[in-house]
Amino acid sequence: MAASPDTAAGARSADGTLNRLRLALARLDNQQKLVLMFAFAAVITLVVGTALWSKHGDFRVLFSNISERDGGAIISSLEQLNVPYKFSDGGGAILVPSDRVHEIRLRMASQGLPKGGAVGFELMENQKFGISQFAEQVNYQRALEGELSRTIQSVGAIQGARVHLAIPKPSVFVREEQKPSASVLLNVYSGRVLEPAQIAGIQNLVASSVPQMPATNVAILDQTGAMLSQLKSKHMDAGLDPTQVKYVNEIEGAVIKRIEDILTPIVGPGNAKVQVAADIDFSQTEQTAEIHKPNTTPPDVSIRSQQSSETASATATAAVGVPGALTNQPPVPATAPLTQPATAGGAPAAGGPPISGQINAAGVQAPITSVGQPVSTRKDSTINYEVDRTVRHTKQSAGVVRRLSAAVVVNHRKEVGKDGKPSSKPLTENEIKQINDLAREAMGFSKDRGDTLSVANASFTAVERADNGIPIWKDPDILYLLKDLVKYGAIAAIIAYLLLKVVKPLINTMMTPRPGEQYSHAGRGASAYDAMANDEPRGPTQFEGKLAQAKGVASQDPKAVANIIKDWTGSNAG
Repeated sequence: MAASPDTAAGARSADGTLNRLRLALARLDNQQKLVLMFAFAAVITLVVGTALWSKHGDFRVLFSNISERDGGAIISSLEQLNVPYKFSDGGGAILVPSDRVHEIRLRMASQGLPKGGAVGFELMENQKFGISQFAEQVNYQRALEGELSRTIQSVGAIQGARVHLAIPKPSVFVREEQKPSASVLLNVYSGRVLEPAQIAGIQNLVASSVPQMPATNVAILDQTGAMLSQLKSKHMDAGLDPTQVKYVNEIEGAVIKRIEDILTPIVGPGNAKVQVAADIDFSQTEQTAEIHKPNTTPPDVSIRSQQSSETASATATAAVGVPGALTNQPPVPATAPLTQPATAGGAPAAGGPPISGQINAAGVQAPITSVGQPVSTRKDSTINYEVDRTVRHTKQSAGVVRRLSAAVVVNHRKEVGKDGKPSSKPLTENEIKQINDLAREAMGFSKDRGDTLSVANASFTAVERADNGIPIWKDPDILYLLKDLVKYGAIAAIIAYLLLKVVKPLINTMMTPRPGEQYSHAGRGASAYDAMANDEPRGPTQFEGKLAQAKGVASQDPKAVANIIKDWTGSNAG
């Protein structure tokens, strides 16, 4: 069965390729062949290694500045998890693949790593049987120091902490009793500063963790040896605590914001600068007052109680006669007629007998004949009035604004002249007065309180802002990017050198026939001619050289060229 034309053409093409490859390799000596093989192997190794390196990912810091004990425990845990790791150049950090940093940190945290180089109360879990009281006390103190160190390190600005406790032995004598003390060494992150409130918090934290330890017995130092426990601000020297200082700043900031918000639509953003000073009274006073006023106005008189009494008394006739029942009887009235008329008021005339009738005095009624002379009366009256009494209890709250002082500077108005150049123009008096009135209302100006406000109009001076950021050559991100560029650039340069300086000359040597090379038969000539025909022209000089070689072959062996052309014609026809 005859083969199809396509199959025959494919077979001839494969044979021609192999023949051209053999012919090209035959043009190289052994040393050139070794160099070519080494170059190809190096290029393949670099390409595959770079691909695997990029696929594996870069390494990032897992933990840094850890103790040797924590480092050994972390490495053992990483080996159990089959996680690749390496150390930094200085050996102060453990690096792991960047895509697994957070996962590994969580796994380490579940195992209690790192422990911070200090043991805590887990030290008490491994107490040996029969341990002495002294050793037990020392272990307890070590555990307490470790726990305090871990707690202090949880503050954001603190990188590391060491705590030393001095706990004296208890004594039965009060005079010989000593208070415990502590010293704390803090390692603060670079570029960060602890505020006085944070220092006071650490002091109270340590003092509250040890019985009978006053906060003044806690000494705090930083890594430079500066005494932080004695650090005070000017506000604290004035008697204000951090909370009160924060309150003053909030009051001043609120007033500044109100003034700026109301002036910005008028003068534009950035054209008004405001500063406010607030005088705050943080004293607390309590006052109790009791006031008594006279109660003498007749319409407003209030009577609490009133008591009146009247009495009447008269001299009675002396008893006469023999004691007995008859002597106790009143005398019988006289039967003789009266010879003298009665005087006014029922009194008898001078020298006459008693007048008969009734007497009514002080609410007492009696026959006049039974009353002796003279008759006396008495009237008593007692009135108690209400007292006007006022009791007032006043408690003044802390944080009262005693005085506000504000200063406002407004920039000149910017205008564009007819020539198109910008210029500045001062504000008019009416505009300044309007700004003054608005600022007064915004700040809550009080004349009785003694507030002051000053508004000035001046041209602002353009100041070039200094860039206080990290220089570009010190930026960690830029350094990391440059490191990657240098790394991959070096690999690319090596590959380019191998391809251009080693592989390319060898390929050119393989594709260039040697001078005087003879083609003894048609197949070999065809292979050589096909190699030259299929090779892409690389420039005018190479093309002219190949053309000259083809002419030389045709002149030296025209029969071989004719067979080649015949084969081409026959294959195309088939």
